[in-house]
Amino acid sequence: MSHRQTDSRLRWLLASSGTSNLADGIAKVAFPLLATTLTRDPVEIAALSAVQFLPWLLFAIPAGTLVDRIDRKRAMIAANAMRALVVAAVTALLAFGSVEIWTIYVASLLVGIAETVAESAANVLPPALVEEDRLQSANSKLQACEIVGQTFLGGPVGSATFAMFAAFPFLLSSAGFAVGAAVLLGMAGNYRPRQETKSHIRADFADGFRWLRRHSLLLRLLAIAGLLSLISELAQAQLVLYALEDLHLSDAAFGAFAFVGGAGGLVGAGLTPRLARRIGRRTVLIGGVLFCALGFGGMGLVRQPVVSAVLFGVFAAAVVAVNVVLATARHTLVPGELLGRVLGVWRTVVWGAIPLGALLGGLLTKLLGSAGDTFTASGVLLLFVTGYALFALRGHPLDDKTASTGDGVRSQQ
Repeated sequence: MSHRQTDSRLRWLLASSGTSNLADGIAKVAFPLLATTLTRDPVEIAALSAVQFLPWLLFAIPAGTLVDRIDRKRAMIAANAMRALVVAAVTALLAFGSVEIWTIYVASLLVGIAETVAESAANVLPPALVEEDRLQSANSKLQACEIVGQTFLGGPVGSATFAMFAAFPFLLSSAGFAVGAAVLLGMAGNYRPRQETKSHIRADFADGFRWLRRHSLLLRLLAIAGLLSLISELAQAQLVLYALEDLHLSDAAFGAFAFVGGAGGLVGAGLTPRLARRIGRRTVLIGGVLFCALGFGGMGLVRQPVVSAVLFGVFAAAVVAVNVVLATARHTLVPGELLGRVLGVWRTVVWGAIPLGALLGGLLTKLLGSAGDTFTASGVLLLFVTGYALFALRGHPLDDKTASTGDGVRSQQ
């Protein structure tokens, strides 16, 4: 396949990812803001975040197994169409004044189930679109689409339109998911796994799990990612309460706050490939975890809106850098026909930790008395994760396939 063909197909994926992530970003701001009009209980707010990510705990493995069996482009189209329909239903309920807190939970759960399929498919497509030496760049671009859509644009648009009238952001989100599905029709090609299997789904999952269990480096990376996810979510799930109550921001100003985080994430996506080439992926990953700790810890100690927004941007840049390194490591080390299943196990752990972290964060805020104190606690705990990453990755530079498979397990692309 020529560079022109691969560039064209990658652009279609990026266009769909950017549009659907914008829709997702609008919804992820609009749902919590809608919830705060019904309750200010930190546990109930945290429960919404838990419900949004619960599908990753329950369905990430089935979704990963599914995208190793079917055309990944078609899976993304179907999942985005489902998200469009669910958010359209919320828009209709709002128009008739029939929304209750349980309605928000159910809609968030359904959108999350579809998201497991859409995101799993999107994250295993790059090796089919670009050469191995361009994977890091492709992963950075996918991360940039996610950041620009979800926080850089989605956050401000979601909060600003919610301030106009509550149904507006949900209408925009539904349209965005529909466009994200339609755009993929322009991406030519068949994206079924090269070694299509007719075995039982349970056997497919077992193959992926056994492969991951034998790969000690990926297990260490999974532990780092899971701890980062769990501890970050202690604070992340309380972000809307932190902004509204600790910083005394308005609904519209909350979108501007999220905008700064998006800008930081975009910087992280842009800098990571160059930093990785200059100082190595391992250093970028460990440094990223450290700056996550400093960002959240600082937000808990400094309750000034501008400074807190900058620190949130630091956290966003750092966590994106970590995500780019981890995604590139997976694509480099995992056989293409197993990517969906390994990613399913990975996201069951990493994204499945988010509901637990969210609920613990809500309880912690109730115990400590403020969301800001939960940010401080999250920052301190992330320092310990930094120490673990330093210990776990000794002797693993992550910069090439040979060095990364120091346990003797060879990946087969």
